[in-house]
Amino acid sequence: MGLASNALDMLRASQNASGMKPTIADPLEFLKEAHALGAAGGQTPLGIHDSEYCDQVRRFIGERGMYVEASMSLPGDDAAVEKFEQQVLTAKAMGAVLARAVTFPGRRYETFDSADQYAAAARHALEMQQRAEPIARKHKFRLAVENHKDQRISERLQTLKRLGSEWIGICVDFGNNFALCEDPLEVIKAFAQYGWTSHLKDQAIREYNDGFLFADAALGEGFLDLPAMVNVLRAANPQIRFNLEVMTRDPLKVPVFTPKYWATMPDVPATELARTMRTVKTCSSPHPLMHITGLSPQQRVDLELRDVAVSLAYCRDVLNV
Repeated sequence: MGLASNALDMLRASQNASGMKPTIADPLEFLKEAHALGAAGGQTPLGIHDSEYCDQVRRFIGERGMYVEASMSLPGDDAAVEKFEQQVLTAKAMGAVLARAVTFPGRRYETFDSADQYAAAARHALEMQQRAEPIARKHKFRLAVENHKDQRISERLQTLKRLGSEWIGICVDFGNNFALCEDPLEVIKAFAQYGWTSHLKDQAIREYNDGFLFADAALGEGFLDLPAMVNVLRAANPQIRFNLEVMTRDPLKVPVFTPKYWATMPDVPATELARTMRTVKTCSSPHPLMHITGLSPQQRVDLELRDVAVSLAYCRDVLNV
């Protein structure tokens, strides 16, 4: 069980504000913090570093039986390919075998106002993966593209089919596609055979006027059937890694009752909206959803570290991860 870098966003912000050097934005410092918290590895931006620094990271994880995964941007144009390749070489030198990536800007229902806008972004997302694939193939380095509140199941699978590459798979996020009116367990089942790594999280939900609130929660405190989801992924790939990504933030608003929400998804059946809202009603959190507005920086860090500790214990005691 590892940590995704977003699980420590509040700690990073606190360190940056204090002028601390180096902060956990540094890959080695992040891995040290992950190890201190009891994680077995980490997924974080690794950047571009010299061989001496890469050797330090590799020794650190090797001596502790840890792993490291990169998080990196795919090349947006031809001019970015060289930098992307340097990032791949750095990641490999540190001991990483894959990188998690996202290919769309922001959340689908917030970013795009029309189907045409979304279609243009989908073409660009495909082009980025096509541009990155030869580099991944050349260096035998896997790219795990996250389902990031962008593509629904059929769209992501169609993209993978068009790419037809053994070097591009999925970083399976446990919660994101619920915001696109898809059942979380069905998402896991659909993506499992392509899943090389994951963002393990739990979600709490509650209705609001325009739809539902979608909040991060410590593992075991939300509505997701985490044992079943983990079992599906393990059955498909016993070597899959689980990276905790419980983010400390205010609840997201998913405005399923507004026209803009449906601007890029006109063909989604009404039955899927009905199922989603039925889940929201029946699984509405009995506890207050996480809110950080109004909390001091230290209170935010304390809340974040509490949720990480609770989640890692749940992984150990319940999920056997």
